[in-house]
Amino acid sequence: MPPSEEQLRGMAGLLLAAGGGRRMGRPKAMLDDPSGGSFVERGLQVLRESGCDPVVVVLGAGAAQVRPLVTAADTVVEAADWAQGQSTSLRAGLEAVAAGPADAVVVLLVDLPDVGADVVRRVREATAGEGPAALGRAAYGGAPGHPVVLGRDHWAGVLDLLAGDRGARDYLAAHPHTVVECGDLATGADADTPADLS
Repeated sequence: MPPSEEQLRGMAGLLLAAGGGRRMGRPKAMLDDPSGGSFVERGLQVLRESGCDPVVVVLGAGAAQVRPLVTAADTVVEAADWAQGQSTSLRAGLEAVAAGPADAVVVLLVDLPDVGADVVRRVREATAGEGPAALGRAAYGGAPGHPVVLGRDHWAGVLDLLAGDRGARDYLAAHPHTVVECGDLATGADADTPADLS
C-alpha cells in the first residue's frame, strides 16, 4: 500500500553542504553542476522536487559565497566547526530540523551528482509509513549510500554517536533499517576529486 500524502508530508529534507572539498580543491557546494548552476543548487532542487518539506541546508566552508545560492531553502544553518568532519554538519542540521514538526528527515550529501529526485522519492516512499520510527537508506548494487532517512525517534541516538567524519553510519550499522535499492536510477557515487567530474 503506497504511503499517504500525509505520511510523505512529514518528511523534511536536509542537505549537507559544509565540507571544504580538500581533494577537490574548493568547497563542493560551489562546483559547477553539469546540468547548470552549482552542486548546492542542484541538491536543494532534488530535495524540493522529491517533495521534502521543509528543506534545511547546512553550510560551512565558503559559507558567505554559498549562501546566495540557497535562498530557496526554508532554513540555512552554518556549522562553525565544519572542518571537524561530516558529523558536525549532521549535528547542526538535525538540531535545526528538530525545531520543526517533521517526523523524519531525508539526509542528502551535496556531492552526489547523479542522485536525482527519483532516488530520493523512492527512499522516502519506502520508509514513509514508519513515521518517527523510520530508518532507511539507499543502496546501489547492494552497496549502502545516500540519501538516508532518519525518523525522529532515532535522532538522539544518532547524535550520541556522531564523531569526526562519520555521520549516521555507526548508528545504521547497529540498528535494523530499510535498504532501498536504487542502482537502476543512479550510481550513487560521490565526487571527491576533479577526475570524478569528467
